[in-house]
Amino acid sequence: MTPFRRTAFETPCRILVEHSDEFLCAHVELADDIAINPGDRVRVHGDPIHVAFGDSRVFERLATVERASGIERLWTKLCGHFEMAELYEVSFSDRRLS
Repeated sequence: MTPFRRTAFETPCRILVEHSDEFLCAHVELADDIAINPGDRVRVHGDPIHVAFGDSRVFERLATVERASGIERLWTKLCGHFEMAELYEVSFSDRRLS
């Protein structure tokens, strides 16, 4: 990991897409269980995926993983802590707003 420069590599991936009345989701699994860290980017290549309602499909594609530089990784972690703190400001009460 370099402090100022991103690195990139390509890897196979599997995409699971489900489109039903219970779920509308897409999950990407990278080959060899490659870990994605804060600030990293993953770009899946290929044509847009369309799955009919009530269907679930698996696709095999190629993905480019772009690793964040050391500075970007630290910045992403720092920003993430502040964004998480915003969630703490939400209150749950039993009274209605006027």
